[in-house]
Amino acid sequence: MSRASLEKQPAEVATMFDGIARRYDLVNDLVSLGQDRRWRRATVAAVEARPGERVLDLAAGTGTSSEPFADDGATVVPSDFSLGMLAEGKRRRGDLPFVAGDATRLPFADAAFDAVTISFGLRNVVDTDAALTEMLRVVRPGGRVVICEFSTPTWKPFRTLYMEYLMRALPVAAGAVTGDKGSYDYLAESVRAWPDQTALARRMLAVGWRHVAYRNLSGGIVALHRGVRPA
Repeated sequence: MSRASLEKQPAEVATMFDGIARRYDLVNDLVSLGQDRRWRRATVAAVEARPGERVLDLAAGTGTSSEPFADDGATVVPSDFSLGMLAEGKRRRGDLPFVAGDATRLPFADAAFDAVTISFGLRNVVDTDAALTEMLRVVRPGGRVVICEFSTPTWKPFRTLYMEYLMRALPVAAGAVTGDKGSYDYLAESVRAWPDQTALARRMLAVGWRHVAYRNLSGGIVALHRGVRPA
């Protein structure tokens, strides 16, 4: 797949996610061999949301990533640009205030949240730096961001094996469940093209986040990046 084939318009990406919304969570569990649950728990722990705090959960999809914040007493707003994902989330968790939103032009006031998080969605945003800037805008001074995203395995022999699985087995396995192999071809390629841990940290610093740090999960298959908005 060429680099040009990754340059989908936002409407195209939204339509792609609309088509796989019903089985999205099931497929995530399948292709990650259940590791996605551990990654999401780590994200929740990194956000450290306290009861009463306001948390914006971007690329929330069906709300799976939002549920733990609500259950722990935070006010969480799940947001996504896929109407299909939001409809499925509203069907499952009607109590959560799902909001349609483009991560590069968020429909929220300045400093409206104590924390913002995004899991496995930043690489699908058409303009990464614009999204990082918008996240900074909607978080209060001293507020934080936590980004959970696929990254680059740190051990080279494993990295090679992982990339082979990602590009060959993942689209086939996911396509068998959803009937839409093409969407997972795109998603696999988007993972391979995504910046590594250090490069993403530099981009966060460049738009104004401070105290940026990251830690690897599952040998670097996934990385958690955290930052703070300057007071």
